[in-house]
Amino acid sequence: MITGEVLQALRELLGAERVFRDDATRALYATDETPKSYLPEAVLFPTTHEQVVGIVRLANRHLLPLVPRGAGSGNVGGALPAPGSLVVSFECMNRILEFDPADRLIVTQPGVVTDDIDALAASAGLMYAPDPGSGGYCRIGGNLAMNAAGPRAVKYGATRDHVLGLRAVTGDGREIRVGARTTKYATAYDLSRLLVGSEGTLALITEATLRLLPAPEAVASLRVCFDSDTAACAAVGRIMAQPVLPCALEFMDRRAIDAIREYGVADGLPAGTRALLMVEADGAADQLPRQIAALEAALAGAGLLEIRSGFTPADIARLWTARKSLSHAVKKIAPLKINEDVVVPVSRLAELVGAIDALAATWRLPIVSFGHAGNGNLHVNLMVHPDDADEMARAGACHDALIETVLGLGGSLSGEHGIGSEKRRYVARELDAETLALMRDLKRWFDPNGILNPGKKLPDPS
Repeated sequence: MITGEVLQALRELLGAERVFRDDATRALYATDETPKSYLPEAVLFPTTHEQVVGIVRLANRHLLPLVPRGAGSGNVGGALPAPGSLVVSFECMNRILEFDPADRLIVTQPGVVTDDIDALAASAGLMYAPDPGSGGYCRIGGNLAMNAAGPRAVKYGATRDHVLGLRAVTGDGREIRVGARTTKYATAYDLSRLLVGSEGTLALITEATLRLLPAPEAVASLRVCFDSDTAACAAVGRIMAQPVLPCALEFMDRRAIDAIREYGVADGLPAGTRALLMVEADGAADQLPRQIAALEAALAGAGLLEIRSGFTPADIARLWTARKSLSHAVKKIAPLKINEDVVVPVSRLAELVGAIDALAATWRLPIVSFGHAGNGNLHVNLMVHPDDADEMARAGACHDALIETVLGLGGSLSGEHGIGSEKRRYVARELDAETLALMRDLKRWFDPNGILNPGKKLPDPS
């Protein structure tokens, strides 16, 4: 419980208008995209690095848990408050501090909306490559915490691959700067890559120096229809084995196709379509036709029904309509979506898709799979009715079997969403005891009293 002394100190540090304890605000920040909800003790809105330092030092002295938060758009419980915690919302730290097109970098506070970074880069013919699906409203701090990615990761990598340096505050209030402003750097341990994806359990990031890239001159897309999941997965393997690397390679299974047909956005799909790939290429305008021709040649094979291409923004948008509508379409199947973002080696993708079909049959559940096939990263959605106890029990057993299947294929629990509170019980199945012990040692070095985002990322020692 927060004391009057601590509350007064917080108000003096931030200003009374940035410390909220009313029920409405606490309820608003009690949840993220998971269905769970836990009321924090208070919600804080710092605007500067120095204020974050003050918050952490005060919380460390009084052993108050701190839960960092961006837009709350995560779906693994990464921003769920812990008992007795203070939510530190970074949405008011929303300034871009520096934009340097000559050195292709941008320095930003954590509360900046991700797409706003890309928009500023575009004004100088550059781009910020990571493109999470929530880019129009998620914050870069949350992307850094979870190592967010998106369709372009197949060519350009995830958030971690575009971070040059960070400014942060450890759990005991130490101010650290890690990384550099240069794309080559070999002086120190790579603590930037350690902090990115650590889900706010090691330090609170207050400033990020991000790498920008030249924007491609042109983009083209292919919508590719197959008569089976197996045929589509085989085509993914052929694409990833040839020299032209697409900037996006997205997969939708037969249940996803059924969902978009029901949603009314499947116009133009040929009869018999049971799987779909979206393939995108980018680069120099005069080279794009050659790239598309190479991709079409790789796609050709058993089970191919149709390839449609788009070279103009309007045509590309039409081709992507089905994929962009999918998250809304699946909500018509059942009110609750148990979502996993598992990842396997690309060579095992067909085995994973086949295993998901078997799980759906065994546990009598609709399971919709789609995602970033070029990375072997699928969003597997168990669609359930939370008021049906038998269905929820079957979903739990199916979920557990899915995790075992993924790990058995040499895969991992998360490709881009992170672990949060919802997946931590599975982490010890993937990581050996010595690795987990080392991770816990790192946690203690950065956060000796364990106040930063407790109950996230690492499993309980037991």
